[in-house]
Amino acid sequence: QVQLVESGGGLVQAGGSLRLSCAASGRTFSSYAMGWFRQAPGKEREFVAAISWSGGNTYYADSVKGRFTISRDNAKNTVYLQMNSLKPEDTAVYYCAAPSWSGRIPLPYEYDYWGQGTQVTVSS
Repeated sequence: QVQLVESGGGLVQAGGSLRLSCAASGRTFSSYAMGWFRQAPGKEREFVAAISWSGGNTYYADSVKGRFTISRDNAKNTVYLQMNSLKPEDTAVYYCAAPSWSGRIPLPYEYDYWGQGTQVTVSS
């Protein structure tokens, strides 16, 4: 059973930074791509960033490109999302996600496992 547990959310002022972590268990972490998504109140969940199994390839939503960085530590079974220059519109619940299959980075609708989410609130 794959489990994903996010942490690191909180309240931060605009322009500040946060680092989210997602600890994975239940299978060989290093074989799978990982992703981060977010959902703001009243909005649909949206893709934020993704990283390949090796960490060599990363993809970002245009809204976070240049401000957020996704990374992973396969020895610790953990994926991170470093968020800098935060804006009020980044306020959302952030979710870690993983596919059920190994290989390429999944398309946003191809993720199968989800964490419980961590709240990020950016005040103006």
